[in-house]
Amino acid sequence: MLDPEIQAVLDVMLAAGGPPAEDVPIALARKAHETETELYSGPGEEVAEVRDIAVSGPGGEIPVRVYRPAGAGPLPGVAYFHGGGWVIGSIHSFDTVCRKLANESGAVVASVGYRLAPEHAFPAPLEDCAAATRWLLGEGAQIGVDPERLAVAGDSAGANLAVGVARRLREQLRFQALIYPVCDAGLDTPSYREFAEGHGLTAEGMQRYWNLYLAGADGQDPDASPSRASDLAGLPPAFVLTAECDVLRDEGEAFAAALREAGVEVRQRRYDGTIHGFWRWLAKAQVSNRAIAEVGGALREGLSA
Repeated sequence: MLDPEIQAVLDVMLAAGGPPAEDVPIALARKAHETETELYSGPGEEVAEVRDIAVSGPGGEIPVRVYRPAGAGPLPGVAYFHGGGWVIGSIHSFDTVCRKLANESGAVVASVGYRLAPEHAFPAPLEDCAAATRWLLGEGAQIGVDPERLAVAGDSAGANLAVGVARRLREQLRFQALIYPVCDAGLDTPSYREFAEGHGLTAEGMQRYWNLYLAGADGQDPDASPSRASDLAGLPPAFVLTAECDVLRDEGEAFAAALREAGVEVRQRRYDGTIHGFWRWLAKAQVSNRAIAEVGGALREGLSA
């Protein structure tokens, strides 16, 4: 049974009609994602400072929005990578999330506007996220970040990118927070079959995202499917959040188990009564606020001096 507030959001989405999400043109899907943000995320909390910067990346400048919570001196930092199937989503559509995450974690959150597929297919988004994180490690003091206390975080496709960055920079990162992560291009788990339709993100919609992202590349590449990686040992401690009624649930929980088996310290939490996307619905569901508070607390603990 879904949380009543989550059910109310899902009812509105299902009543909207229109073509299946996997058939919507990309430009319209991107616009709809921004509109959904206005409806469900709300204006967000106040933070001590918000500023937009740009850092150098392999494809040119990468936009980064920096959220600083109250607090003196250098603070821990979190490189945040938004969800959206590597195809939709933006710094703007995750503004509310990053504001609350900064306040809950006590860390400077740097939201990375990485390049999107299909215009920039695999591995371009990952390369941008890695470049932005390297900048934080080397130059983060410019924005008040203590580079010795840096984490990566993300939701959905953004969590997939966070794992890729953590594998590259494992010795320099303190923590990783993964919210219903995309972990495997196989799309063949019980949760994919159980929640294939009628719960927001569909199995066919996720297949479309994979097709656009990979553009013919090998989905078994561990940079695309971290569940296929053989080098999980030595990754930073992780908090893995999954949603009960989400096609991605089983692969996220299997990845948490694989991390644990590799000797990584892991906390894994399934949010019952939720669906994919609930992380952003702060204006509509208390469970969304509780989830960000819990992840923020995990980051605060993981980045403590």
